[in-house]
Amino acid sequence: MELTYRRFDPSEGDALVAFLTADTWPFHGTAVVDADRARRWVADGRFDGDDTRTFWIGDGDDTLGLVRLMDLGDGTPVFDLRIRTRYRGRGVGGHALAWLTAYLFDEFPRILRIEGTTRQDNAAMRRTFRRCGYVKEAHYRDGWPGTDGTVHDAVGYAVLRRDWLTGTTTPPAWHDEPS
Repeated sequence: MELTYRRFDPSEGDALVAFLTADTWPFHGTAVVDADRARRWVADGRFDGDDTRTFWIGDGDDTLGLVRLMDLGDGTPVFDLRIRTRYRGRGVGGHALAWLTAYLFDEFPRILRIEGTTRQDNAAMRRTFRRCGYVKEAHYRDGWPGTDGTVHDAVGYAVLRRDWLTGTTTPPAWHDEPS
């Protein structure tokens, strides 16, 4: 695979609606996105704006996924990564996470850290975070309500610019509770 990243243009709203509604997103807040909701998201500027940039993940003429970068105006952006079902488990997520990390640190010199959160049961994404130099920093018990009423734990990861530059990881001080 020769993955490419192309910035989403707001004129591609119909293509974005088609992408979001054609698949399921089991580890996202809305696992099944209906067309009306997707159109509202596009109309609200959720995918492009001063604080948000979205990129299509491609391989030739195929669209494999989408990366949405958010909170670009502060020092700690977050992201939304969606890979189509048929491309999951093939390394696309790891490539995309490495790409977005380099993009953010190169494009925005004042960014000191990048954060990502996933459900505790999303083992593939958790492994991907670790492989890409992200460190577990948080565990939110019952922090992720599912669309079926089930509540899941959420897990937060981050990478620091200084760690990314040196290829190291700095673990959090987990045992710092005052006595």
